[in-house]
Parts: sequence; C-alpha cells; structure tokens
Amino acid sequence: MLAAAKQRYGSFQDSLKAPIHRWFTYPAGYSYKLVEAKIAGNRLTAQDWIADPFLGTGTTSLAAKLTGLNSVGIEAHPFVFWVAQTKLAFCLDPAELAADAEQVIANAQSVVVPDLGAVWPALIYKCFTPANLRHLYSLRQAILELDGLPAHKDLLKLALTGTLRTATSAGAGWPYIATNKYGQRVVERDAMAEFRKQCAAFIADLRQVQFEGIPPSEHRLIQGDAREFDRHCAPASIDLIVTSPPYLNNYDYADRTRMETYFWGIYDSWGDITRQVRDNLIIAATTQIRISQMNGIGQCPNVRRVNPEIHKELTEIIGKLATIRKSKAGKKTYDLMVAGYFEDMLKVLEGAYSVLKPGRQFVLVLGDSAPYGVHVRTDELIGELAHSVGFSRYDIEVIRSRGGKWAHNPQRHKVPLRESILTVVK
Repeated sequence: MLAAAKQRYGSFQDSLKAPIHRWFTYPAGYSYKLVEAKIAGNRLTAQDWIADPFLGTGTTSLAAKLTGLNSVGIEAHPFVFWVAQTKLAFCLDPAELAADAEQVIANAQSVVVPDLGAVWPALIYKCFTPANLRHLYSLRQAILELDGLPAHKDLLKLALTGTLRTATSAGAGWPYIATNKYGQRVVERDAMAEFRKQCAAFIADLRQVQFEGIPPSEHRLIQGDAREFDRHCAPASIDLIVTSPPYLNNYDYADRTRMETYFWGIYDSWGDITRQVRDNLIIAATTQIRISQMNGIGQCPNVRRVNPEIHKELTEIIGKLATIRKSKAGKKTYDLMVAGYFEDMLKVLEGAYSVLKPGRQFVLVLGDSAPYGVHVRTDELIGELAHSVGFSRYDIEVIRSRGGKWAHNPQRHKVPLRESILTVVK
C-alpha cells in the first residue's frame, strides 16, 4: 500500500481529491502527501520553516498551512503564482462567499453580452461553443463588477478559471490543448452549471478545513526566481525544502495556462507569453531557447567550475544532441536546453545550500529524460552537483517508471525513464 502511495508522489492525483488543493487542476504538480510525509519524517514543529523555490499552485505552502508550519514559496509564473496566493487565502466565511457566488450567478443573467467576435484571441473560440462563451463572458463580467471583498472576487475568479477546463469542448489536458476534431469532447458541459459546481466545492472545502481547525502559521509567497533563492530567505533559516522543479522533458510550462490567461485578458499572444513568462522560467524547453542570448551557456561554465567530471559528461551529451539536431527536420535545440537546465539548476542548488540549516534536507521530485534518445541521468547529476556545492550526501528513491504509454510510438525513443525523489542533506 505504501509503495503504491509513493508512486503517486510525483503526480497531482492525490491533490485532485483533497480540499483546497483541488481548486485548480495542475498536472505539473506533485502530491501534498509527499510534503506531509517529509514534514512528519523530519519531525518539524510549529516554529519551523519549510520552503519551495518552485511553488507552482501552492502545494507545499498549503500543506504547511494546514498542518501549522510556516512556509516560504517562490514562483516565477505570474498567473500560477496568483493561483497559489488565492488558495492560501482560504480563511474566509463560507456563508459570505456562498452569498457572493449566488449574487454573481444572478447578476450574470442580466449582463448584456456584446458581439463576442473580437473579445479574445482565436484559441478561446476554438475551445468553447457560442452558448458557453456567452455564459463565460456573463460570469466573468459579473465577477469583475462584484462589489465584495477582494479575496471573494479572487476565489470566484478561480472557480470560473476551473470551469474553463470542465466546460471546454476541446481536449484540454496536459500539456497542450487539442482543438481539432480528434481532441474534442463528445458531450458539452454547461458552463453555468459547472461554475455552480465549482463554487459549491470551494464552499464545502472551506467548511471542512475550518471545522477541522487551522493552526496559526506564517506564509511568505514571492513572485520571483528560483535561481535567486538566497535573495528571498536568510542564510540557514529553513528547516526543510520540498519541491519539484520542471522536468528536463521539453514541456512548455508557460503554455500550460494559455487558455486561462487568454480568457482573463492577461496575455493575448505567444510572444506576450514569451516575454512575460517563458523568459523568466528556468530553461526546460526548447521554446525558451534564444540562441543569440545564450551567452556561452552552452559550454556550462558554472558546472565546469564546481565539478569538471559532470561538465565532461554533459559536454559529451550536448555534443551528441548538437550533431543529431542537424539531421532532424525540427532541429530542436535540445543541446542548449540541457546546458541551460543544468546551469539554472546549479544556481538553485547553491541558493538552497545557503538558506538551509545544517543537517536539514532538500527534497526534489525529478524525472530523467532522453531527448533524441540520448539519456540524461538527471536525478544523479543533480545529486552529484549538490554534493559539489557543499551538501554532505544525497539519496535517490525511484518511485515509478515513465514513458510506457509511448512504447508503441515509432517516433518515440526506447530509453526507459524513471521518476525519483532526490534527497540531499546539508
């Protein structure tokens, strides 16, 4: 039973059924049960601090708040950071929120819906039927015009944000949105009804966690850069770090919330997302690579500084990928992606070493990768880099194998992959 539970540590599966954690489906996330297990295993108490440099939608900080620990969370993606903030601000009156939700639904009935032909980027029109678009527009306007607490408005905005994925007629899974006929759903869900369900779930969760009791604690959420971890925490001030950095698998994390950010008018183009999101994330996808701006990163100068042996191994990998790229139609810059990833992760490790107390743990959920079929032993390399920057030791626990569902894809590599929990100790 325990082994099966650990297999889910690297996924959002557990959080889909957990109060508040489930308020925004984020398949790039990991299980709150991992955070709880590490809190218990390290015997942390109310005065201790836990940190997450890749906060995402708030799993670590939320788990800390519900158990009475203090937390620091850092997230670079502005919209995802807003989701985390909204989830953490759950100490509200459920009855008052329910009243505002009903007010929004009532007000939406009288919203004058204009010609929707030029309100959103084209993607939104591909994702929803005209009837659902009218419902979504009405609800959006009713929320924006609500005369209520800002925290209530944020929660209702989050409820409507969650409605987008359940009401879309497109296939809206991870990581991209399938708007063609092969990705479309057969049965359309009514947006107004789905919004009601979302609100009801939020209110039920508030009542449950407040009934169970919320211990007092302090939480600092920072929209910032994981590579500048030590700028946001004092030296030797953190008792535990639990996180899951982007995997080195070419998923575009900036694109994950394109539908949501387009709907709210936050961004309106690929270039907009690149400038305001992609350029601020650690490198883990070829869509982030701008060759003219790599400035020698392809040679991994900082990795060379701390560990020449790892630098030699990465140089060989990067060289293979650069050669293979020339023969591929897509010519994806996996070589520069790998170089940028380890240069960026080294900065995260150095910052974590600075802020962690001696003898304490830095826990990372990681996956290895094989771009163009060239294996990168990500968890081991990051463990070795951690040792090189001063951590005393590291351990790797493999929790599941990966890539099996692609076994019959002739274009997919055949390298077996895994997901692991890497624990480094200061």
